[in-house]
Amino acid sequence: MTNLALTITPLVVPVALDAPDADEFRAYGELNRLICDEAVGLPDLAPDAAQMLPAWHDQTDTLQTGFVARIDEEIVGIVTVSFPQEAAAQAAEVDVLVPAEHAGRGIEAALLSHAEREARDRGRSILQTWTMHRPVEAERMLAPRTGWGRIPQTALGQVLEEHGYLLEQVERNSEFDLRADPEPLRQALAAAREIAGPDYRTVEWMLPTPPELREGYAGVLARLSTDAPSGDMDFVAEEWNAERVVRRDKRLTGAGQAVSVVAVEHVPSGELVAYNELLIGADRSGVTHQFGTLVAESHRGHRLGMIVKCTNLLRWRELMPGSPVVSTFNAEENRPMLGINEAIGFAPVSYGGAWQKRI
Repeated sequence: MTNLALTITPLVVPVALDAPDADEFRAYGELNRLICDEAVGLPDLAPDAAQMLPAWHDQTDTLQTGFVARIDEEIVGIVTVSFPQEAAAQAAEVDVLVPAEHAGRGIEAALLSHAEREARDRGRSILQTWTMHRPVEAERMLAPRTGWGRIPQTALGQVLEEHGYLLEQVERNSEFDLRADPEPLRQALAAAREIAGPDYRTVEWMLPTPPELREGYAGVLARLSTDAPSGDMDFVAEEWNAERVVRRDKRLTGAGQAVSVVAVEHVPSGELVAYNELLIGADRSGVTHQFGTLVAESHRGHRLGMIVKCTNLLRWRELMPGSPVVSTFNAEENRPMLGINEAIGFAPVSYGGAWQKRI
């Protein structure tokens, strides 16, 4: 590590991006996208400053903190530390952003140490972070503790290992071509509906969620934190109700974003048991992001995952004809969901590594 005249100060969160003190937050948004571009050539994986700002204004469900590293007046890195606010939460999520031109100078290590102190000060005992990886073979390939998937070692991954982080899980980032022939989607959907039968029906809406659906939506959103494969990553069971759905809707649509939801209702019980979300930014010609997708554990085996995905993709083609692709992440061990993706045309474009450290 080179001796650095490094200063680390709290990230200034402005009231708006045109406020006099918004320079740092705008730089944060730009750096976030630059890191994704440098790491995997996909800058649109990262939200921009406008998309992130609502989550920093409403910290009811997740407390956001950030710190800016400078040498002289130049920003050379940023770290954010996020704290889920459930009473039982023990983890803090860390995101280290250091551009390639400043990598390998000890800045990553300094920011990781600062994040660890922040987590300790707030009573957390687990640190979690994610790295991005190109779909290539390298001299050193890393296998996660789940045993599913592999990723090439990177400079940031090396620093994480040196700081005691363990690679727990590998996630696949896949893309779907929205301009491809939709007929395979229609055929897959018809076959899945026949298997599901009359006990299941789809419900569709755009955020904000209609009042009569909020409680049911809260119930299925809560399951994502417990039912989705996560290896040994320590995720607390999230607490959801109609009010939290309203807050989330406001954050997701606060910067001109649009979100389509397709859910499946179990007709005999009236319960929402599966859902899929597609999100696009204010630029409707940009990349679409698949957010949550889940089938409740007790309702798996009825092709509900295929139903929500195909229905939303077909709906999205009509709603957002200018968007070229949908991007999604799935755990490598989540073979049922990856099987659906592969069957309808999603192809891998990059990978993510989920790391964890107990302190």
